[in-house]
Amino acid sequence: MQSNQSSPRSPGAVTLALAVTMALSTLSACHTAVSPQGQSAKPAETSAPQGELRADAEAAPSAAQPAPVLYEFKSEQEDAGAAMDKLARAQVRQRQLAPPLAPSNAIVSMGYQPPPVDRETYAVIEDLGLMLTQDDPVSTFSVDVDTGAYANVRRFVNEGALPPTDAVRVEELINYFNYDYAEPSGSTPFSVQTEIATTPWNPDTLLMQIGIQGKSIPADKRPASNLVFLIDVSGSMQSPNKLPLLKKAFTLLTNNLNDRDRVSMVVYAGASGVVLPPTAGDDGQRILEALERLRAGGSTNGASGLKLAYQTARDAFIEGGINRIVLATDGDFNVGIANVERVIDLVERERETGISLTTLGFGSGNYNDELMERIADAGNGNYAYIDSVSEARKVLVDEIGSTLHTIAKDVKIQVEFNPAQIAEYRLIGYQNRMLKREDFNNDKVDAGDIGAGHTVTALYELTPVDSAARKVDPLRYGQSVEPSANTSNELAFVRLRYKAPDGDTSKLIERPVNQSDVIDARRTSDDYRFAAAVAAFGQQLRGEPLIGDYQMSETRALAAGAPGNDRGGYRRDFLELIDRTTSLDHDNSGQSNSGHAIAGKF
Repeated sequence: MQSNQSSPRSPGAVTLALAVTMALSTLSACHTAVSPQGQSAKPAETSAPQGELRADAEAAPSAAQPAPVLYEFKSEQEDAGAAMDKLARAQVRQRQLAPPLAPSNAIVSMGYQPPPVDRETYAVIEDLGLMLTQDDPVSTFSVDVDTGAYANVRRFVNEGALPPTDAVRVEELINYFNYDYAEPSGSTPFSVQTEIATTPWNPDTLLMQIGIQGKSIPADKRPASNLVFLIDVSGSMQSPNKLPLLKKAFTLLTNNLNDRDRVSMVVYAGASGVVLPPTAGDDGQRILEALERLRAGGSTNGASGLKLAYQTARDAFIEGGINRIVLATDGDFNVGIANVERVIDLVERERETGISLTTLGFGSGNYNDELMERIADAGNGNYAYIDSVSEARKVLVDEIGSTLHTIAKDVKIQVEFNPAQIAEYRLIGYQNRMLKREDFNNDKVDAGDIGAGHTVTALYELTPVDSAARKVDPLRYGQSVEPSANTSNELAFVRLRYKAPDGDTSKLIERPVNQSDVIDARRTSDDYRFAAAVAAFGQQLRGEPLIGDYQMSETRALAAGAPGNDRGGYRRDFLELIDRTTSLDHDNSGQSNSGHAIAGKF
């Protein structure tokens, strides 16, 4: 006989019961066709330029929580067996996307808390450390115009947490900001300048700044653009800071195109499809209607989307114009490592056809920063993270020229330090941009590109031979270095190589940095001091020991004293970011929830 009174169960039995309940739960399925206008329709076939975009979705658990739409692209050549296979996979994925069952009262009463879901991916960054000039006097690296790390760091801080150490790429923090370097003259696409003074966080070392200013191109002189919007509409893009924000970002870009430009739109989820064939840039209504129809749902086949986007870009290729794919996603491709490597290979091959690729990152929780950066680098493009409408405006409106229009490619920097003057040096940031010494003169080696109006900044901390800050004692039996009569006044020699956007042979720019170039720190430019402040902030977030006990308050004071020409108010916003970072609660002996050894930096 059954009793109405519930018998006590062990925690293990409760957990097992919940698991069984979840395993036995099922969802009914329905099949809905979506017309090219995004409205519900009968399952009849609807013509489209590239086939038919179909949506397969399972019934929603409730009216208040509609089920995501699973995109499936069905071409005219696809047989019924393949279509059914796609549908089956989509339905499995739909069950995976179904919201989890709420824990029972018994589990809640035992203090059960669902573990937070955080699958964000960042490439491991190994710090370069100090280099001994006598052993390794030459430093070679590729320029980096990506800015994604700064906006991503800001997102973490705004959410009340410090970013993971590997999310902080200091060079991207520095290059997020524009600097008023001298405009280039003549046919050279950019200018190169240096500034050197005492390091703010160490009075016994020198901080050398290398600044590059790309030639600005007026909007009416910008070449015609063939743009392919490649948009992730998979289930992971449903959050408000993903597809909804993405639509607003592309709306801003669309409003700044003209009749010479062409826009196509490719979407991908479980499969991929063209939802907007090449359309005149001034036909904003048609472009925005295609954007508005997008809905998120399904798995993520990013490789399929990339292939179709490149094919679409080739079909609408503009000779002498800007031919670029703009990939917008959270980077969650749902493919294995081998497939990711094939995706990188595909992008590297396609860049040789003159089609570049920019990546725009969105969202959190499953964000794949590593993949976004790698794809952009392989595609001769740039990478930005969009955490707000204002950031979208910065990247896609205010800086549209530098984002889309390349003026120099394969830009490499090589610095040779004089061991008679400099004992040690270190490059701040650029850890994943380092090149071999012989790569500098090898035009087959790929490097970063510079867009119209772009500024690029690199900072070296230098330890003079007579400085008390030397970390490594000189060798007892080492050979002493006598200064040459011709170079005795030189601290370093800066070389830079670049190619024209359609060129195969690099050109060389070089200049020395002399002792006489060292100036009093009080005479340095606002750009120099502000870049140093951003570098200090990044190093403090990374727990860099070589910055000593330099405090966050000192970083803020340094930045506040260097407002410069703050177009857009981004330097002012940086001060607010420092304040929010400082206000974060660092319990557990100075350890943040990101595991940083930051005690004493705030």
